[in-house]
Amino acid sequence: MAVTALKPDYLIQKQPPQLPETGFVRLWDIVGDKNATPPIPAIIPVCRSTWLNGCKSGKYPKPVKLSERTTAWRVSDIRAFIDSMGAQ
Repeated sequence: MAVTALKPDYLIQKQPPQLPETGFVRLWDIVGDKNATPPIPAIIPVCRSTWLNGCKSGKYPKPVKLSERTTAWRVSDIRAFIDSMGAQ
């Protein structure tokens, strides 16, 4: 008897993740969170530490501190980064 592996719902997406028109997005909106309920699909498929190290080195967009404990990224910066990756 053959055993087939079922893919989790977050791997079977009917539509790619959507960015809002303007504003800010948090880390888990960018890199996704498969443990959330419901799972949050990744806009940019890298792990959290890779994203944060890339932000520090200048490879990825710089974050904005909204408060002492809240960090986010501008949607316009994320869109520009995605567009630049498509141009390469």
